[in-house]
Amino acid sequence: MAPLCQGEDMALVEILSAVSAPDADPKGYIYRLLKKLGASDFGARTGEFLLVGPLRILVIVLGAMVGSRVLRSAVAALRSRAPLRVRNTRVEQRAATIGDAIASLWKVVVLVVALLSILGEVGINLGPLLAGAGIAGIALAFGAQAIIKDYLGGLFILLEDQFGVGDVVTIGVNSGTVEDLNLRFTRLRSADGTVWFVPNGEIRAVGNQSMEWSRAIVDVIVGYDNDISAVMSALSEEIGALTGDAVWKDRILETPEVQGVQSMNVEGVALRIVVKTQPREQWAVARELRARVAERMRRDGVRGAGRMVVVNSSTLDVGVPPPPPPTLN
Repeated sequence: MAPLCQGEDMALVEILSAVSAPDADPKGYIYRLLKKLGASDFGARTGEFLLVGPLRILVIVLGAMVGSRVLRSAVAALRSRAPLRVRNTRVEQRAATIGDAIASLWKVVVLVVALLSILGEVGINLGPLLAGAGIAGIALAFGAQAIIKDYLGGLFILLEDQFGVGDVVTIGVNSGTVEDLNLRFTRLRSADGTVWFVPNGEIRAVGNQSMEWSRAIVDVIVGYDNDISAVMSALSEEIGALTGDAVWKDRILETPEVQGVQSMNVEGVALRIVVKTQPREQWAVARELRARVAERMRRDGVRGAGRMVVVNSSTLDVGVPPPPPPTLN
């Protein structure tokens, strides 16, 4: 009885081992088909490798191409379906930059996965390769911290809409118009034509002078012997005429305001005019307003402390490029 039980136990162990142990060399349909057609074991294995391997590689390549195109089409579809009320040059530029960044990242991921899959299909052991790539990736990450910082900074600038192409900004000691903005750097052109390349990772604070609306500020300095109330009335008339001008009325968002006496010093009495304008239009409005005020003060005989009225600008109008000239529709 004992030998019989021992034999049954051995058979059970062999069955369990066969079930639990995976086949080290699985044979597919092509192998079995070639064997039935009379091919040797070596011929069947070779035929399966030559037929199945390239087909799998082709499927991987096609899958990678389809995946890249699908994401590109999805990004284009999302951009085209943006609400009409927000579809302008600024929004389209942001959407295009973010979409290109996402598409590029996705393309890199797809290519890496496809390459690893192809290497696995041709029989290359991926374990040492992945281990080496991991070590190299860590070393590269330490060496490329500044570049990664720039890309992350550029991504947040775009997502938060801190500024865009065409905005006039101040970054550190540099002021100018943003001519290009990508994930790596921001390109500024100052009033004298100098081009500044600022890495996005180095940007800590940004002053945007053309976001949503702007403000033109003009100070008129007159002598103490003038009738201040009469001068303020004349200034109100001039800003009213500017608001009613067909060339300028669409650039002004609210009724301009003569705020009154801003300061008093040895130069005279400074009267401040404030005008809320469209973005980037504050400099053109301030220049036109200064010209009109200077002419009106000359006609009315208003004098300054040095027998000359001083009409100056605020710091908002220093060191920035002029906006495009006015056009009539």
